[in-house]
Amino acid sequence: MADGLVVVDKPRGMTSHDVVSRLRKIYGQRSVGHAGTLDPDATGVLLVGLGKATRLLRFLQETTKGYSGTVVFGVTTDTLDSEGKVTAEFDMASLGRELVEQAIQTFLGEIEQIPPMVSAIKIDGRRLHELAREGIEVERKSRAVRIDSFELTAWRNSTDMTGPESDVAVECSSGTYIRTLAADLGTVLGGGAHLRDLRRNRVGSFTLGDAHSLAEIEAVSLECVLSPLGAMRSLERIDVDDDVAKRVGYGNTFTARDLLANYHGGAGPFAVVHDTELIAIYERRGDGLKPAVVLAK
Repeated sequence: MADGLVVVDKPRGMTSHDVVSRLRKIYGQRSVGHAGTLDPDATGVLLVGLGKATRLLRFLQETTKGYSGTVVFGVTTDTLDSEGKVTAEFDMASLGRELVEQAIQTFLGEIEQIPPMVSAIKIDGRRLHELAREGIEVERKSRAVRIDSFELTAWRNSTDMTGPESDVAVECSSGTYIRTLAADLGTVLGGGAHLRDLRRNRVGSFTLGDAHSLAEIEAVSLECVLSPLGAMRSLERIDVDDDVAKRVGYGNTFTARDLLANYHGGAGPFAVVHDTELIAIYERRGDGLKPAVVLAK
């Protein structure tokens, strides 16, 4: 059974679960999972864990992300993207680039977002997108997200009576909905908007340069697998000797002084390594360090 991480360049038209199902067939194993759902019409970086690495996915899911896409002004849809039905049209033909660039500044930093009805969030045990398919809309609580950068990268003036289009690049916290960001931007500008051609360019330290197409993965499957240590390359690393490695294998708790005697890093979590192999992830708990995941036998 393969243990590690595959960075997939998800194609349009597939759900994240579809990608997991495909990799289960390619690698011939059931233990496969993904970090950070991508919508079916979105493309780009999807992190898929195999075997033991599925236990590490939460450390990847909580990282920052980078996206690009196109905001179409003057038209709103029921899904907030180009796959939905048009719900309203606005005359935004005179909207200028400078006004949009001013408006996007108001979204920087900590903001509140209401998740779209077509998201995978569960309310009362049911995913919102399942309810949306049944024509049911429920009240959703807003949630805090962080927009680190929101840039307008290209501008195309309107060719009809609705509005122009703007290519954008967004760097943000985990849990941010870019389609909601596009829709809210349209509202702030006095009309409406939806998102088209969403592409995720980065999850944590993993970019499109690390990603493989499904065809490539099918052709050279094992060559596309990063080791568990490679999957945790962004975490602070602690190398340990044989004695400490044995104690880690038993899930022992350590004082910071015991485990970090020669380490002067930050708050963790920490990738604990023995002989170039990841054996555990440890986290700070008060004055101690406790195991979050132990991979060593």
